[in-house]
Amino acid sequence: MSTSPLEQGSRSSASDMSKLISQRDNLFANPLGAVRGFMFDQAVVDVFPDMISRSVPGYETIIAHTGELAARFVQRNSNCYDLGCSLGASTLAIRDNIEGREALIIAADNSDAMLEKCKTILDSNHTTTETQLVNADICDIEINNASLVVMNFTLQFVPLEKRAALLQNIYRGLNPGGCLIISEKLCFEPASLNTLLSELHHDFKRAQGYSDLEISQKRDSLDNVLVPETLDTHIQRLRACGFQSASPWFQCFNFCSLVAIK
Repeated sequence: MSTSPLEQGSRSSASDMSKLISQRDNLFANPLGAVRGFMFDQAVVDVFPDMISRSVPGYETIIAHTGELAARFVQRNSNCYDLGCSLGASTLAIRDNIEGREALIIAADNSDAMLEKCKTILDSNHTTTETQLVNADICDIEINNASLVVMNFTLQFVPLEKRAALLQNIYRGLNPGGCLIISEKLCFEPASLNTLLSELHHDFKRAQGYSDLEISQKRDSLDNVLVPETLDTHIQRLRACGFQSASPWFQCFNFCSLVAIK
C-alpha cells in the first residue's frame, strides 16, 4: 500500500525526533531543599527531549501534526516562525513538510544553551528550506509575511501582561489565511475540575517513571514561572486580536493545542 506525502512527512518527522536522544531527566530526583525557579539552562537542555516527552501527554502527536498543519498552510515564498523553538522539534516537523516552497523558517529562543544544541540538531538534518536561528525575546521579534507561526508550550512562560501585545504582533504579521498554533498547559474552572485534571497529569508522570518527589519539586520549580490560563481566556484573546477562528484541535488532560486562522 502506498503512503501519501503527508504520511511520509509525519514518519520523517518522527525519525527526526528520534535523533533528539538525551540523558534521562533526573534533575529533581534528589531532595533539593530550596527549589529554585525553573530555567532553560544547560542542565535542562541535556535532558530536555526526555523531560518533555515524559511530562507532556501527547507531545509527540502535537509535534507531528504541527508538521501536517504546516503542509496545509505554509505559502510559497512566505515566512514561518517557531517562537520558543527550544531544540527545534517543531522546526524539524515544519521543514519535513514544506520542502520546495522556498519558505523561510525563523526559529527563535532566548536560551543560549537551547540554541547552541538546536543548531547542532538542525545542521545534521539536510534540507533545502532555509532556517534562521534567532537569539531574542520573542516579544521583540517583528513578524512579517508569515503564513505560519508556532508557539508550542511557549506562551505560558511569557509574562501575563505581555501576552496580548505578542499575539497582536503575530496577527498583524500573518498573511490572510495564515495559521497560528499555540500549545499550552491549561487551568480550569471550577477548582474541582482543575484538581482532577492535574491529578490525571501526575498519574501520567508516575507512569513515565517520575517519583512523587520529582513531581512535587518540579511543580515548585515551575510555580510562578509557568503561568497557565483557561481555554476561554486564550480563545477570547485570539478573537480580540481579530482571528476569524480559534479553536482547540488537541487536548489530553490539562494540555491543549489551539489553531487560529487569520
